[in-house]
Amino acid sequence: MGATPHADNPLTDRLLRSWVRCRRRAWLDRHANPDDRRYTAHRTLQLDDQQRSFVALLPGKPGHGQAACERGDAGVVGVRLRGVLADDSALKGAALEAHPPLLERVKGLSRWGDFAYRPVIARQGRRLTREHRFQLALAGRLLAEFQGGPVPDGLAVAGSGRRLERERLPLGNSLNRQLDDSLLRLSADLNRTDPPALTADRRKCTLCSWRGLCNDVASQEGHLSEVSGIGAKRREMLQEIGVKSLQALAAANPKDLAGQLKRFGEQHAAMAAPLVAQARVQRDGVVERLDALPALPELLNAPGVLLYDIESDPDARDDFLHGFVRLPNDGSPSDGVSSWDLKRATYHPLLVLQEHGEKRCWQRIQRFLATYPDWVILHYGETESLALLRMAKRQGVSDKEQQALRERLIDVHARLRAHWQLPLSSYGLKAVAGWRGFKWGQTGVDGARALLWWRQWRGAGVNARGSSHTLRWILTYNRDDGLATWAVAQWLLSGDQGPA
Repeated sequence: MGATPHADNPLTDRLLRSWVRCRRRAWLDRHANPDDRRYTAHRTLQLDDQQRSFVALLPGKPGHGQAACERGDAGVVGVRLRGVLADDSALKGAALEAHPPLLERVKGLSRWGDFAYRPVIARQGRRLTREHRFQLALAGRLLAEFQGGPVPDGLAVAGSGRRLERERLPLGNSLNRQLDDSLLRLSADLNRTDPPALTADRRKCTLCSWRGLCNDVASQEGHLSEVSGIGAKRREMLQEIGVKSLQALAAANPKDLAGQLKRFGEQHAAMAAPLVAQARVQRDGVVERLDALPALPELLNAPGVLLYDIESDPDARDDFLHGFVRLPNDGSPSDGVSSWDLKRATYHPLLVLQEHGEKRCWQRIQRFLATYPDWVILHYGETESLALLRMAKRQGVSDKEQQALRERLIDVHARLRAHWQLPLSSYGLKAVAGWRGFKWGQTGVDGARALLWWRQWRGAGVNARGSSHTLRWILTYNRDDGLATWAVAQWLLSGDQGPA
C-alpha cells in the first residue's frame, strides 16, 4: 500500500477532494510540476459563491484562528486542523490535515466553555455529493480533537440572502468508515510511481487545472474519450467488446460493430457507423462531407446576418448580456450574389440588469430585431434559440410571431454536425473556430471567466458597480464569440459554393 504519510506530507482535505473528482488529479496535485497548471475560473467562482453564502449565514464578520475560537466568535475562518488516523487500518498513525472554510459556533461543550463548533462548507448544485460529505467528515473528525468535544454534524449552505439553503449532515459511523476506506485508497494512489489512468468521463476535464497534461496523454494514447460522441458509458461498452482505442475504432467494420453494440440497445447500434466515421477522420486528419445539400442556403438571399451570443449566470438564471454582431451582405442578394466584409461588421450589446425586469429586456431585443426584419440570426448551439423563444413565450408573443422568430434563428453548430465530420475531438465553438484559425482577442478567456468578471462588476448590490474595464472585457469576449460563429459559418458557406 506504500509508505504511511508523515506529518510533513499529510493526507489533506484538498487532496481528498481532488481524488473524489479524479484519482489522477490527486496524484498530479502531489507530484506534478505546478508550472504545468492552467488557470481555471471555475475554482474562483466557487470561492465567490462560498463568500456570498457565508455572508448570508453569519450575523457579522468571522473571527480568525484559534484565538477566535477561544473568544467564542459566531464564525471562525483560518483554522488548520491536524491529527493522525487512530484506527487499526493499514494507515494507522497517518498524518491528516484539513482547512475547513468556516467553523460555526453551536450549542455544546468544548475546552473553551459551554459552546462548540461545527464545520461548514458551501454547496454547489442541488444536493450533497460524496466530495461534500468527505470534506465535512474529515473536518469534523479533526475538529473534535481540536476543540475537545464531539462534532455530531456538519453544515452545507447554498445560495445567499433569502434563498440561503441549509442542510445538516450527521457525521456518523457509516460515513466515517467510508472516509477511512477512501483515505486508504487515496494513500495508495499517491504512493504510485506513475499516475492513475485517465478518467473515463473526460467531459469535466475542462474545469481542471491539469487539463493540458491529460489532453496531451489522451491524444498520444488514442484514448476513446478523444472521439467526439463518446462519453464514459459508451466507452465502457466499446471496451467490453474489445474496442479500446481510437485507432481500433477507426479500423472497425461498422456493420460488425453495430451487431456487437446491439445488445446494449438499438440506439447504440445506430451510432456504430457515425462513431467509426468520426474516428477515421480524426485518425487521418481529414474532413468528410455528410450531405451534399447546402448547409446555409438561407444566407444566399439574406440582406445580412445577426451573429447572436448570450452570456449567462446559470445559478442566478440570469441572461445578463444579449450580444449581436451586425454583418451586412454587400452583394446583390436578390440576384443570388453574396459579399461579406467583416470590416463593416458592428457590435451591438444589449446589457440586461435583473432589476429592470424581463419585459423591458424583451422590448429592447424586439426593437433591435425589428430594425432588421429579413436578416438571418446565426448562433452556435441551442442555448440562444431556447432562451429567446422561451422569453418570447413568457411575454405573450403570438404563435405566429414565435414561428417567424423560430424561422430566423439558425444554429450553426447543428448545421455543421449535419453536413460535415471534422478531425476534432470536440465540436464546441472554441475547438471549431480555433481549427479555422480564428483567434479570440483575449487569451485563455471562456464563459466561466466572463461570468466571474460579471459578478465582480455587479458588486454587492444594485448601486455597486465594478470597474468599466471589467465590463469592457465581457463585451469584448461576447463580440469575439459572435465573430467566431461567423468564422465557422463562413467555412460552411465556402463548402456550399465549392470543395472545402
